[in-house]
Parts: sequence; C-alpha cells; structure tokens
Amino acid sequence: MTITGLHLLLTYQCNFECDHCFVFSCPESKGVMKISDIKEILSQAKKVGSIENIYFEGGEPFLYYPIMLRGLELAKEHGFSTGIVTNAYWATSKDDAKVWLNPIQSIGVFDFSISDDIYHYDKSEENLAVYAYEAAKELGLPASKLIIEEPKKGEEIEWKGRPVVEGRVMFKGRATEKLVDDLPKKPWTEFDRCLDEDFSNQSRVHIDPFGYVHVCQGITIGNMKQTLLSEILSNVNLKDHPICQPILHGGPVELVKRYGVNHDDAYVDECHLCYSARLKLRDRFPEILAPDQMYGITS
Repeated sequence: MTITGLHLLLTYQCNFECDHCFVFSCPESKGVMKISDIKEILSQAKKVGSIENIYFEGGEPFLYYPIMLRGLELAKEHGFSTGIVTNAYWATSKDDAKVWLNPIQSIGVFDFSISDDIYHYDKSEENLAVYAYEAAKELGLPASKLIIEEPKKGEEIEWKGRPVVEGRVMFKGRATEKLVDDLPKKPWTEFDRCLDEDFSNQSRVHIDPFGYVHVCQGITIGNMKQTLLSEILSNVNLKDHPICQPILHGGPVELVKRYGVNHDDAYVDECHLCYSARLKLRDRFPEILAPDQMYGITS
C-alpha cells in the first residue's frame, strides 16, 4: 500500500447538517485538530516518504480558519502540495470572499474545492458558493465545484457500469437515514464488489481529530495517538484486515456472509449494504469501526 495523499478532517463540526453527509457533521459535532496534531502528522508524513498531497477538509475547515492557515503554511514548509474542501459559508460577497482567500492565495494550493449543490444552497436562497468560486478564480486559485445531485425517486441510470440512482450521493452515514426511502433498490446479493475504494491499491487515507486513520470513512487501520502514523502506514496489510479483507474478496456481500450479519433483501448500492453491515458489527470491532461520530453518535 503506497499512500500519496493525506486528507485531514480538521474538524467534524460544520455549520450545515446536510442529509447526504457521510461523516454526520453538524454544529454540535465534537473533535478539532490542534496545531500540535498537524505538526505530528506532517512530521510522520515526511518519514513515510511517499506522501505528496495534504488536504484540509471536515466538517468545515474554515470554522477554524487560523488553524487551517497555519496547517497550510506548515505543509508547504514540509514540501507538500495542499488542497481544501469547503462549503463557502464565509463568502458573504465576492469582495468579502477575496479577504478570506488572499492569505490562501499567498500560501498557494493545488486544489480548492467548493460544495455547490441543493444540499448546501437551496435555489430560493443566496448561493455563497458562487461568490467563493468567482473570487477564487479572480485570485488565480485552482477552484472547482463539488456538485452532488439530489437522487430521483424511482429512477435508475447506469453509472460506471452499475445501476444507481441519479447523482453521486454516498449512501453511508446520514444518507442512510435521510435519503434511501422510496429509492430504487437491488437485491443485496448483487453488491459483490466495492466500487468506491480499491483496498488492493490504496493511495490515500483520512485522519480525523481523534487520531483515527481511515481507509474508508468509518473503517480504520489504527490510531496515530496510540501508534506512530509512519508505522501504521508502513505495517498495514489490508489483505489481513478483518473488514477490508472480506470486502476485497467479495464486496459487501462477503462482509455480510463472513460474519453472519442480519440484512434486508435489497439496498440502494454497495455503500448502503456495507454501512448497514458495519453498524451491526461495531460491538465486535470497536477499534476498527470507529469513531462514534462516523456512525451517527455525536454526543
């Protein structure tokens, strides 16, 4: 496993509480990285040797703007390329957005992704993502839009060779509570592959404020507050991982079969089946299927 990218969940907290959020972010969410956490991650990333990119995301990283800026500076000092993912709540006008973005433009990022969809900005309200995008472009930042389309009830299309509802909602996390009703479903036995993560050739991991290192949100390979990050990334073998191994062998179907998980007859997609199975396996693998935040326990 050669990891080239680290995605830092700077915080689980977010000013929004989107129905499609697969990390259950909301204003009440706990967990924020400290500067000391970021310094340790960057130091360990240099020791790994293969890391190229560091992303700052969340939750909403701009809620802790000074910490994010310092993290960007430190990452640049270590020679990493950096990226940001934001919902642009701070872009109250194009001119105001430039004030927020000027320091980022001075530091430099290789990617600046802005969420701009129905889950963040309803058509009836002012779309702050537009101001952020326009300001970023005028400042020469490499801005792009993240657009998740609302799933259409009763309609199926082909996406990369498989039937899914229109759009690209990830049916895990809050989406399994808010969005799956009345959507078209397939027999559970059809989800014999994971099409979103390639555990045989993993190239990036997420690190959250509690120290957990995720190969997929809610599937961890260790905790950097207990074991050095460089050791976690150097020693992990997903072919022996109790959750990743069955998924590699036969997708979410094999995960269900391997551990005898009770299940429904049909699911929206393989993420829906996998997440539902993991919810029922948490008592058995509490340190792997973690933290609580990823499974809707935010208190």
